[in-house]
Amino acid sequence: MKNENLFPTKIKSPEDLSIQNPATRAKAREIQQLLTVWWTALRYHFTPASFLPAILGGVAAWSLTGFFNQWFFFLAVLGVTLNHIALNLTDDYFDYHACVDRNSSINTNPYSGGSGTLTGGKIKRSQMRLVFTLAYLATIGIGLYLCVVQTWWILAFGLFGMGSSFFYTAPPIRYGYRGLGEISQLINFSFTIGMGAYVVQTVSFSWKVLWILLPLGFMMFAMIIINEIPDRTDDDAAGKKTLVVRFGSSSAIRFYGIAMIMAFVVILLAPFFDMASFWIYVSFLTLPWAVQAFCILNKEINNISRLAPANLLTIRVNNLTGILLIIACLIHGLQNQREYQPAIFSIFLLAVFYLTAAVPIFSRKMTGNSLMIITG
Repeated sequence: MKNENLFPTKIKSPEDLSIQNPATRAKAREIQQLLTVWWTALRYHFTPASFLPAILGGVAAWSLTGFFNQWFFFLAVLGVTLNHIALNLTDDYFDYHACVDRNSSINTNPYSGGSGTLTGGKIKRSQMRLVFTLAYLATIGIGLYLCVVQTWWILAFGLFGMGSSFFYTAPPIRYGYRGLGEISQLINFSFTIGMGAYVVQTVSFSWKVLWILLPLGFMMFAMIIINEIPDRTDDDAAGKKTLVVRFGSSSAIRFYGIAMIMAFVVILLAPFFDMASFWIYVSFLTLPWAVQAFCILNKEINNISRLAPANLLTIRVNNLTGILLIIACLIHGLQNQREYQPAIFSIFLLAVFYLTAAVPIFSRKMTGNSLMIITG
């Protein structure tokens, strides 16, 4: 005898499941809008700044030592990505509470002012707090697992990295409001993340790996500087004393230029100090974009919308330099270790995490005084 209650939800007619049904279409649009709002809030296109140094640190471990655990590698990359998502939401949440980024302007820059989901009333503060709390808890869980199965040194990297993320804008420390945020980004997005991923694999430290990671730290410093420029008036009004607010626009140009120069100088000198193979020079392919970004910054620093192409170019320089450094390490690893499986897995993981972030970064084209999405 058939159980008539096996499927408790009764469908009166096939039209109830049809996408032609107005109620079904309305519900689908509602879900799509909700997902779009949360995707905007997560700002995933900024997460490569975290997972690229993590992948680079893991690949460098295999290239230099031959140690490579795919499971640990995946968890390290996932953990720093979740932490960066939590960082993005935390910044939005506490900047909103501090009345930062609440001004709207016709002449906007898509790389400044947070996600706009709180200021636009699209997400409730309690919802955002819940999501970034869950992201931090997931990061903690991954970190504790790696501590147990590998080394408790990971706890030091994890606590420093998560503390830096949370207290960047969270009281009572809010060190991002005190002119220390930029230096923190340089340290965390090179040494903390990259060396942490290396330690996960090898349970050791390496000066060579630190050298290879430094360019990404300097480029992250430059990215933070150029992204703070459009916000300088609102930041100053809210008491957020970033380096741009403290030292002014002219100094911001110099900070940006020096950081980019240092990044490429480190790459240039790496082979001569036996810190990397000459394959690292493939990273110089991004140098023209860095020069172009600096020229736009120098010319358009007081025009928020016309500065946007420089913001985009800086993100591209950071991302592609990280990818090229990973490729250089993979080539060196193939020459040293003569194993293909770690290289294939690393490329696969890079594609999985990066391709989604690459869409908003490389689907935009610079036209005149604004950025436009390429639709066809």
